[in-house]
Amino acid sequence: MPQTDLNPGKKHRHLLGGISDTNLLMSITIIVFILMYGFAIFGLGEGFLKAQTFFNILNANASLIILACGMTIVMIAGGIDISVGGMTALVSMCSAVYLDKHGGSVFGAIMISLGIGIAFGLVQGFLVAYLDIQPFIVTLAGMFFARGMTTIVNTKPFNVQNEAFVKLKETRIIVPGMGSVNKRGTYIDAYIEIGVIVALITVVALFLFLRWTKTGRSFYAVGGNRQSALMLGINVKRTTFLAYLMCGILGGIGGFVYFMHAGSGSASHATGAEMNAIASSIIGGTMLTGGVGNIIGTFFGVLSLALIQNIVSSAGLDQAWWTGITNASMLCIFLVVQSIIIARRKKVNLSAEKPAESKGVKT
Repeated sequence: MPQTDLNPGKKHRHLLGGISDTNLLMSITIIVFILMYGFAIFGLGEGFLKAQTFFNILNANASLIILACGMTIVMIAGGIDISVGGMTALVSMCSAVYLDKHGGSVFGAIMISLGIGIAFGLVQGFLVAYLDIQPFIVTLAGMFFARGMTTIVNTKPFNVQNEAFVKLKETRIIVPGMGSVNKRGTYIDAYIEIGVIVALITVVALFLFLRWTKTGRSFYAVGGNRQSALMLGINVKRTTFLAYLMCGILGGIGGFVYFMHAGSGSASHATGAEMNAIASSIIGGTMLTGGVGNIIGTFFGVLSLALIQNIVSSAGLDQAWWTGITNASMLCIFLVVQSIIIARRKKVNLSAEKPAESKGVKT
């Protein structure tokens, strides 16, 4: 009997100069980000030299980092979730109404946010994993449902006036030694928002989870080859369900972080966030085909998209379509790179199979 290689890591560990596909794509993303930031520093003025410029990118995109991490987990497992933007808007509106209209507490708003995320994760995960409904259709319905429910909860946008929440929203964490002197000669401390801390903890925790836990490795196995994962004894349905549940939970967390940054409820909040999360994951090295991806790469994918927006704005191209064009160009480049990686992987597989065929198979 011919032996079948059941190592779940080999699907994303075909080496090129000792670097796996996952690490290769992540490395490309990090290098591109560094090059773009270097171009911004030398080509667009000294503003990018200030640490606060980088921290502002983190402050504005902390929620997207969390949403993109959830998207990466689902995509590694071979799925997709386009409901995270609508979920973020629903979390923001429900939290805002609870705090202002019902005199709720910040802790209660956090529980509501987590409850919404868990509910979406449970329902969508069950429909995709156990009823075998296409994930795009399921999460598309989830997106429409979330946007509709946001309008039902409250139709008009409004700013939250709850004192405890406003105090939390305006809390700044000073970064020692990273401040700068303004034109008046006054030293201004560099700072980050609480949401950035939540985002960084999420990135580190998920990186360790995917790398060192059995469940994390199962996501790669299921996304790489479901049949091989079954032969390894992995419960594919449960693993897929857990991927969507985790994405839902992260959607709830990311939604509240978005709410802390915006400080308001609106049905138009986080419009297009699901597409930005998908784009960030792809730019970060996550393959749409599943089985390949890295949370650190996703983190730099989010930063790359945000940096492009800053560069375009600093270059005087304030029209919205210029950002869209540059984002689309960058996404296409990374898709081409992924296609090259896939083609190389197939070539390696074929070259590995030919020697075995030439020797013959003993039964």
